[in-house]
Amino acid sequence: MNRSSDPENEYFSDGITEEIINALAKVEALKVISRTSSFYFKGQNIPLKTIAERLNVYTILEGSVRVAHGQVRITAQLVLAEEDVHLWSETWDRKLENIFAIQDEISLLIADKLREQLGHFEIADSLVNKQTDSLDAYQLALKARNYFNRWNPEDVKKAIELYEKALQIDANFSEAHIGLADGYSFLGTTGFMDGELAWSKAVEHTHKGLELDPKNPGAYYLLANISFFLECDFAGAAKHTQKAVELKPNYPEGQQYMSFLYTLKGEFSTAEKHLNLALALDPLNQETLFYKAFLLYRQEAYSAAKAVLEDLLAKNPKNIPAFTVLTYCLLMMNDAEAALHLFETLPQDVVIPHEKLGIGCLAYTLSGDEEKAQTTLQQLIEEARSPMAFQAHSYLFLAYIALAKFDAAFKVLEQALAQNSPIFLLSYTDPLAHALKADSRYPKFHQQLYPAINATPADKKQALLDASTAAAFTKKLLDYVLQEAPFLNPELSLRSLAERIEIHPNQLSWLLNTEVKKNFNEFVNHYRVEHFKTLAKDPSNSHISLMGLAYESGFNSKTVFNTCFKKETGMTPSAYIKSQAS
Repeated sequence: MNRSSDPENEYFSDGITEEIINALAKVEALKVISRTSSFYFKGQNIPLKTIAERLNVYTILEGSVRVAHGQVRITAQLVLAEEDVHLWSETWDRKLENIFAIQDEISLLIADKLREQLGHFEIADSLVNKQTDSLDAYQLALKARNYFNRWNPEDVKKAIELYEKALQIDANFSEAHIGLADGYSFLGTTGFMDGELAWSKAVEHTHKGLELDPKNPGAYYLLANISFFLECDFAGAAKHTQKAVELKPNYPEGQQYMSFLYTLKGEFSTAEKHLNLALALDPLNQETLFYKAFLLYRQEAYSAAKAVLEDLLAKNPKNIPAFTVLTYCLLMMNDAEAALHLFETLPQDVVIPHEKLGIGCLAYTLSGDEEKAQTTLQQLIEEARSPMAFQAHSYLFLAYIALAKFDAAFKVLEQALAQNSPIFLLSYTDPLAHALKADSRYPKFHQQLYPAINATPADKKQALLDASTAAAFTKKLLDYVLQEAPFLNPELSLRSLAERIEIHPNQLSWLLNTEVKKNFNEFVNHYRVEHFKTLAKDPSNSHISLMGLAYESGFNSKTVFNTCFKKETGMTPSAYIKSQAS
């Protein structure tokens, strides 16, 4: 939440939040809800428990950002949503110029607290990479991203201007190069900029961004788009998407794209697996939900796809892909009139070139209006003479199939493939082209267009300590805890305990969960409960309240104390005291 008096700082607050989300998403074992779904509830007075249910999450991070006079104050608290238990809260007051260090500090602390509560997973020593030394360039990039995330041509063009300004300040700012490539690929794909120029710029900035940051998953995602939309290379698109997911498994865009590729190939069960991963990470994102509708459409579940698409359009009337696929659904449901009417309602500033003509030709052909079908077909033939008229090529191909002119359809396909046209990666397996499956030539082109995707084998997790070292450190840990009683310090963390017994935090986390069979909180709170029992049995402490004894035992929360005590003993603290007195 933006707590600054200047509403212009909204983009900065959102940007900080997104950076922390991205940092936490680098921790493979964590399911971190992505930006769009997280921001869905922004500014709404909704109970945390309800939000957690909608997002299907266990914990919620909430906070605020205030910027003034070169200073930034960030507050954050981590809450167990179901029980409304606050795991941790913190406030940072820092100079704005140290924003990258703050983001890293916050991200690491959150990841640590989650590991202490949930069990073992590995955390890198740093989660935030400093992309630029210029705060001005960074702020311009945050503002640009805010515009880009609105997903319409006008705002994407504003984003491009801001990214260009950021690069004028720092030419080696990799995220600005990736942002520019994203913007140009959007305009090139949707036809709101000359395709050749847009894609040449997208390629240039993608490669520059990758050169500056070779492990940027967004760069590989863009390479996948370049392979698909520019080079008509399905295998290349799959390879680059797999690399993006390998670098960042919790990357919804990568999982969406894998689902998209498998959907086109017709391997729907694998497509569903990737889609479900994307939905788990970003369940309310319009793009994720579009891919859900797209898969339903390709599975010929037209009514179900239609319902999702209509909901998307109710929220965003300029959602171009949703309009197109909804039109296809109506055509496949034998409602050509509704398809034509739908396209008439589409705002003219988002109509993709040749789309209206192509939809009209298909609708007239499928509805049996021969005169209008022939008129629009001739227009499509003329438009398709241009080598860059990809949409016209696609609709001419589909129109010939609807007319059962398969030789003509294959001729269009062969000419387009000779020019490396990517559009048939989308069209060839579309339900509107299913009649072509009866032709003996179909399997050959299917294999040519959609080669096998080589699944990446999952890495086997290695033990972080060998058996003898694990035994030695287990003894060292237990001896230290019994002799020094570090659990009496309510601020004790896994990281600080690891430092005291001279072991890496990742190794201590593994040791606790694998050898001791407890997560950090269970381990520490066990000793706190035992210490409380000892204090409670001592008559000299009879004047101290139960919570007073709990605080002396290292607890700093009544809720946590009561929960842990009952889990350890099966009874409440007061019931335990009574049982000891009897």
